[in-house]
Amino acid sequence: MAATHVALLRGINVGGKNMLAMSALAKRFADAGCEDVVTYINSGNVVFRATAALAKKLPAVITAAIAKHHELQIPIVMRTAAELAGIVAANPYAKAPLAELYVGFLATAPDAAAIARLDPKRSPPDEFRVIGGEIYLRYRNGAGTTKLTNAYFDSKLATVSTVRNWNTVLALHGLVTVA
Repeated sequence: MAATHVALLRGINVGGKNMLAMSALAKRFADAGCEDVVTYINSGNVVFRATAALAKKLPAVITAAIAKHHELQIPIVMRTAAELAGIVAANPYAKAPLAELYVGFLATAPDAAAIARLDPKRSPPDEFRVIGGEIYLRYRNGAGTTKLTNAYFDSKLATVSTVRNWNTVLALHGLVTVA
């Protein structure tokens, strides 16, 4: 039975780099066998329906298709609709100003030892909490000035991350809820 999922591609159409039309991205997912494919904004967010077996293979399949057809190497992080609902519900900074809130989605959940290597004072006054496979971020001075970057978290947690602002997370949650 097909379920609703979200794919989060890292680094698509950000700062004029890795340009990929969302219509072409949607086509890659449809060609892979996904149903009801919808993209959200121009930065690599794809909502679709797929069986669990297909969804498990999709990061590798879509990454290979993007490399073949667009000559880009793009990491993909996936979540189910239920996982996204849990992410929204678990936000430890939910009462903070919306503009300060972000989520880093991790390809794999880190172990306690990796989390312990993170420096909570790396970028004051910014804050973060790792919960499961997500990093909840509060960028008090904006995302453009923080030292809590993908590169930092990827190196310390030995995984791939992709970050979305809270407005995008809520919009994606709305899309997977109605899909």
